[in-house]
Amino acid sequence: MPANPFETFLADLRAPVERDPAAHGYLDVLLSYPGWRAVLAHRLVHALHRAKIPLLPRFLASISRFWTGIEIDPGAKIGKGVFIDHGIGVVIGETAEVGDGCTIYQGVTLGGTSLQRTKRHPTLGKNVTVGSGAAILGAIFIGDGAKIGANSVVVKDVPANATVVGIPGRVVLLDGKPVALPADRGPRVEMPDPYAPVLTQLAQRVAELEARLAELERKNAPSSV
Repeated sequence: MPANPFETFLADLRAPVERDPAAHGYLDVLLSYPGWRAVLAHRLVHALHRAKIPLLPRFLASISRFWTGIEIDPGAKIGKGVFIDHGIGVVIGETAEVGDGCTIYQGVTLGGTSLQRTKRHPTLGKNVTVGSGAAILGAIFIGDGAKIGANSVVVKDVPANATVVGIPGRVVLLDGKPVALPADRGPRVEMPDPYAPVLTQLAQRVAELEARLAELERKNAPSSV
């Protein structure tokens, strides 16, 4: 368990109240917030995992996942004051680390890119915000105070106080200032338009019909006296 479990409990309880305008006080969080329940359950599960108790931690984690819709591997390290908002579909892998004060929205994946039994999941620094649907993959580091945009896919380290968007994720703001894109971003990959052949055929057919219509109008036009 953390060095000061009571302090951690209070920080976890305060986080939703301070960061979610929809929260109606501590009792509301205690009764209604699945993200808070998932983090609280993980505290116990992670302690059992660190004590090397077999089977039970993963079994309890599966119950928590069923109860909250949030999957946190027993081996993941979660700092204090972490807020998982809404939370449905959040997956946090075995070697992931989430720093103090982080905010994670629904559908986020902190996933691995390797099958080796090594550090293979990301590490989030303190006060990182991860938007809904984002995927942070591999043993990369996200700096303190960084913001990951919704549905971004991040596969490289992110500096502190950066804002990342896109697939693959790229830094667009650093310390609140826009980041200029490099002049040469490598070869462009042109994605084919699946509707282009159909539209071309339709255009050709319309041109043929217009030509035939013009010919018929010419033939049927009354001859001048």
